[in-house]
Amino acid sequence: MSIQAVAEEVADQIRAADFIEVYAHHDADGIAAGAILCQAILRAGGRFRLRVRQSIGVEDIIHPESTLLCDLGAGLADLPESVMVVDHHVPHFKGAYHVNPHLAGIDGERELSASGTAYLVAQALGDHRDLVGLALLGVLGDRQDFSGKNREILNEGIANGYISPEKGFLLPGRGVREALETAIDPYISGISGEPETVTKILEQAAGEDEVDEDLLLSLLVLDAGADAAPSVFSRLYGTRYQLEREVVEDARTLTALVEGCGQEGRGGLAASVCLRSPDAVDEGFRVAEGYRRRVLAGVAGARPVDEQAVLYAVTDATVASGVADCLAFDLQRDTPVAVMAPRGGDEWHVSARTPPGVEVDLEAVLRDLATALGGSGGGHRDRSGASVPADRIEEFRDGFVKAVAT
Repeated sequence: MSIQAVAEEVADQIRAADFIEVYAHHDADGIAAGAILCQAILRAGGRFRLRVRQSIGVEDIIHPESTLLCDLGAGLADLPESVMVVDHHVPHFKGAYHVNPHLAGIDGERELSASGTAYLVAQALGDHRDLVGLALLGVLGDRQDFSGKNREILNEGIANGYISPEKGFLLPGRGVREALETAIDPYISGISGEPETVTKILEQAAGEDEVDEDLLLSLLVLDAGADAAPSVFSRLYGTRYQLEREVVEDARTLTALVEGCGQEGRGGLAASVCLRSPDAVDEGFRVAEGYRRRVLAGVAGARPVDEQAVLYAVTDATVASGVADCLAFDLQRDTPVAVMAPRGGDEWHVSARTPPGVEVDLEAVLRDLATALGGSGGGHRDRSGASVPADRIEEFRDGFVKAVAT
């Protein structure tokens, strides 16, 4: 069945319900997906409650026929079949109301995010083309490509005047200084989290009226650490997207704001920004900046716990995902990397990543390994996570290193 046909069926289920319980994953993709669908539900005359969660379990589902999961649920084979799932993770849920690019022969890793999938469902509910800007948050937040369905959605947004492309500096932030000091996507070794270095670079790049971008880019290349991955420098300048209907216009800056708030446990604040509340923007920026600075502190404090340096430990589980992104994608590596941290007294959280060009199916590795140890895991081939009982974490460490080290 085509993804559009399933989107129509889920739209019919939404219309038939008096009230929808919406759960969204706590990253930019999930929160944007939830916000897209909640706005569409409201405009269609429906009622909803949106909750942003790090994970969802079968025990959380009270009324399955009126429960809608956004960027959650695909990995749960035992969900009630009447639950509605809008997701792009590797599918294990077999219910009929599961809108997922993988099930329609579309690459859900690179070519369609959860927020993009949610946009398709929203369009099945009515004319909600003005929400197209939020679909970009999943592409940017999950490091997808503007190809396939993502390209189609982007082109539609541009054609309708809701998205305006332009060339420019890509790092998100309220100014160049903040963007450089708190850069985690990409993380620039030797510059990110180094205010004195940033000050020196900005002084050298200062023109008569504003920063000379060409000179700034050259200085960033010269001052970055020798361990910076070459791909970092290709992600400093390029096509930016202005979102004409959102309260934060720059797509990358909005993505960073929503991601940071979600990871900080302020999913409601992130959702408010996506629901176009201007009063939430200033606090959202403050929370997101704090998150990025905590990720940078996590990168500085991460320590390898195995001889091959594929597994690192940090003390703060809320930054493990961001630290893993920095270590795997923005430093020169030829093996996967995982970052683990204690979460509560009885479990550890693990975030694992594969660098570009490394072929390891982390979704399968983490799912199989964590499940065998009494935990849970899954996600994407190159970005996955797991929860592991604290008393089995050493077994997980040994198993992960054996599975991925070359």
